[in-house]
Amino acid sequence: MANESRPCPCDIGDQFDYGGRGQEVQVGHIKAYVCKPSASTDKAVIVIHDIFGWQLPNTRYIADMLATNGYIAICPDFFVGQEAWKPSNDWATFDDWVKTRDAGKTDKEVDVVLKYLKDQCGAKKIGVIGFCWGGAAVQHLMLKNPHLKTGVSLYGVISRFEDKHSLLHPTFFIFGEKDNIIPLEQVTMLEQKLKQNCKVDYEVKIYPGQTHGFVHRKREDINPQDKPYIEEGRKDMINWLNKYI
Repeated sequence: MANESRPCPCDIGDQFDYGGRGQEVQVGHIKAYVCKPSASTDKAVIVIHDIFGWQLPNTRYIADMLATNGYIAICPDFFVGQEAWKPSNDWATFDDWVKTRDAGKTDKEVDVVLKYLKDQCGAKKIGVIGFCWGGAAVQHLMLKNPHLKTGVSLYGVISRFEDKHSLLHPTFFIFGEKDNIIPLEQVTMLEQKLKQNCKVDYEVKIYPGQTHGFVHRKREDINPQDKPYIEEGRKDMINWLNKYI
């Protein structure tokens, strides 16, 4: 019954008290948060938010972290002005809510963002990362968008694209061992199908003891046992991007 009343475990977790170092801009028909590194670069990363939307401080913290590591980071509003999910919302309405926000229908927004990054920011090598809902969107984009170099899907909901595995670009999949929306048997099946169908480099990694959202919705200073895995997940994400962008 718990799963029926809570179809997604995406409670807000530890909401960071973080203001952000970037700025909000208008990119075509959508708004976006952009943070740039101190030195000029032609490398950029699109950050796809989770159900809590593009304004969540936690997601902007990760975007700023990418900028600190030398990337132009942009987190667009992939809900295109529609309201993000709120922790106070009725979970009984979640399925209807998420149907109006399809992670597999982000192509129009990505095209606009790619044009902005190339024309306004001078970006030539562009990757994408995403969390939960955004992780599913990353898998979708890795299957079809030829203009992206690589992707990192962090606890992307596998069931959204469970029959599609012919990735175009190197992709890194991050999962938590204790994620109660993405059981380990789904992760094992993903690995098997990637092994059978995928012609590009990929990696699937499971982090011991970690729950959904651990890389960006857990604070390192609250549970000491989680800190190494939070830091490892972030480091692995950066290393993967550095390798392919």
